[in-house]
Amino acid sequence: MKKKTPKESLAILTEMVLPNDTNTLGNLMGGKLLHWMDIAAAITAQRHCGRVVVTASVNNVNFNQSIKLGEVVTLESKVSRAFTSSMEIFIDVWVENNVTGERKKSNEAIYTFVAVDQVGRPINVPEIEPETQLEKDRYAGALRRRQLSLILAGKMKPEDATELKALFSQ
Repeated sequence: MKKKTPKESLAILTEMVLPNDTNTLGNLMGGKLLHWMDIAAAITAQRHCGRVVVTASVNNVNFNQSIKLGEVVTLESKVSRAFTSSMEIFIDVWVENNVTGERKKSNEAIYTFVAVDQVGRPINVPEIEPETQLEKDRYAGALRRRQLSLILAGKMKPEDATELKALFSQ
């Protein structure tokens, strides 16, 4: 299976925050943003492996800044690392002010998707070849995040988490 770059699996989703998307304060509802993130991440994962994918987990979401009614939201989603059948997807959320055109990062999330065959069994996915320094940092961090997740799920013993142990032995 040929390695891919994060750019080969990139998904960009752009939405405008409409009244039906907001809470009583005029801010985008978190659930709506999670929905958009899941769609962007699914497109990215599917592009990466060319197969049906399912959401395995929402690993982390940071709602750093509220998003207002009328603002344009752009989600940029890339595979940060591919494992045997799973892919960690990093989503950066950008907000554009509809009056000034100013664009700034407002939120981010990390999702995990698994590629499956026709009957829902996990299948292998291509590896990823990070290129930029940010991609390399996210790639390295993905293994530590995966090990922590496996420990918390009871699927890995803490003493077997070599990447996590290395953080504390430097």
